[in-house]
Amino acid sequence: MTTTAPLLDARVIGLAHYAGRALLEGVLARRGATFHQNVTLRLVVTAGGTVDRDQLAADVNGSLKAGDSAVRGVIEELTAAELLEQDPAEASRIRITDAGRELYESAAAETAGISARLYAGISTEDLAVAGRVLTLITDRANAESADA
Repeated sequence: MTTTAPLLDARVIGLAHYAGRALLEGVLARRGATFHQNVTLRLVVTAGGTVDRDQLAADVNGSLKAGDSAVRGVIEELTAAELLEQDPAEASRIRITDAGRELYESAAAETAGISARLYAGISTEDLAVAGRVLTLITDRANAESADA
């Protein structure tokens, strides 16, 4: 831990992201899953367990900036692994299976403990400021990408 805090910049953000992501990827690897798969499962869970396939692809791509082909490949991987399936009530929708929900929830439970340790001792006020700043940076970066 440094005694003099650096100014927030792309390097500091990247180091924090990759340090946390490495921990998450370790949790996921023990379950045979990838980061991209976890992001996809999370989006289906937070959508209530079923979502339009095209909307899911757009949302995952919006989160990961991975490209439509790569994102659709992840959805197909999850479908082939029977973690997602076509919704029998509506062919354009995809839903999470019991196995997919169990994978997501078990990884989320383990990472909740890791997150609690990482954020321990950081004041609510500091977390709120960091959240506002990082959201603003994300919004600006997304706007730059849209203009490019």
